Amino acid sequence: MGSDKNKLLDAYRRMKSIREFEERIHVENTTGEIPGFVHLYAGQEAIATAVCKHLKDSDYIGSTHRGHGHSIAKGCDINGMMAEIYGKKNGLCAGKGGSMHIADFEKGMLGANAIVGGNPPLVIGAALTAKVQGTDGVAVSFSGDGASNQGTTFESMNMAVVLQLPVVFIFENNGYGEGTGCDYAVGAESIAQRAEGFGLPAVQVDGTDFFAVEAAAKEAINRARTGQGPSAIEAVAMRFYGHFEGDPQAYRSAEELTQLRETGDCLKIFRDKVEAGKHVTKADLDQIDQEVKSVIDSAVKAAREADFPTKDDLLTDVYVSY
Repeated sequence: MGSDKNKLLDAYRRMKSIREFEERIHVENTTGEIPGFVHLYAGQEAIATAVCKHLKDSDYIGSTHRGHGHSIAKGCDINGMMAEIYGKKNGLCAGKGGSMHIADFEKGMLGANAIVGGNPPLVIGAALTAKVQGTDGVAVSFSGDGASNQGTTFESMNMAVVLQLPVVFIFENNGYGEGTGCDYAVGAESIAQRAEGFGLPAVQVDGTDFFAVEAAAKEAINRARTGQGPSAIEAVAMRFYGHFEGDPQAYRSAEELTQLRETGDCLKIFRDKVEAGKHVTKADLDQIDQEVKSVIDSAVKAAREADFPTKDDLLTDVYVSY
């Protein structure tokens, strides 16, 4: 990405959009207007943004229960997402998916998936389709450190290597699989090291450093797009909130959370780097902050005022017609 001002501002806007979206959902969830469980992505914005920067609408991603950030990074409409989270008829999934099941095939978003380790097999299917059809399409699986222990993930990595599929496995290590520490639950020295055991190149990067993730993602996605097969990236970045909204977080201290906000904030780290390099100004970034806040305010207002699905909508979208 280098010092291209427009690209830097676009990356910051995408990260800030995710952060403002999540911080606002954190507040709105307390009103009781949002149905279902909510899992926030705040703290990990640099990962999704840096990866999806290299993807086209025709490329596919698979997500997790913590999927808001992936959706925004892939280009899903924020108004449609907010409406979906509020369970409204004009949501991306007509109000039937909610926070944990946002999908938008037009943007290559296969869907958030509440099953831990549920998306790698789906992404394998998308990658196999691209290979069979002879396109240059790429599929990316976003999984957490908890999903890195799942058999579905192991089988998917193995199949990707055997068939030499154009797929990239992104493991977002946010420190905890629900409330279980990664250091305890992952037997290998690192998730990346274990991934290498399946026969694919794998690296571990600082997930709070947009530029580190961007460089690793560029190499992995180019590798997949040019027929050189799969690879994996472990990006380490702690989440700011609990596993879900309402999680008491008894597994970590208040001091840890305070320190995380001070030293592990990927947006602050990005701002410090680009301002120090004189690529963009503080005023440029502050203006984006205000613009993004206005966008999120409008999305919340529109979502609140939108209509819910009706009884007549209950049995629609059940079967797919080919």
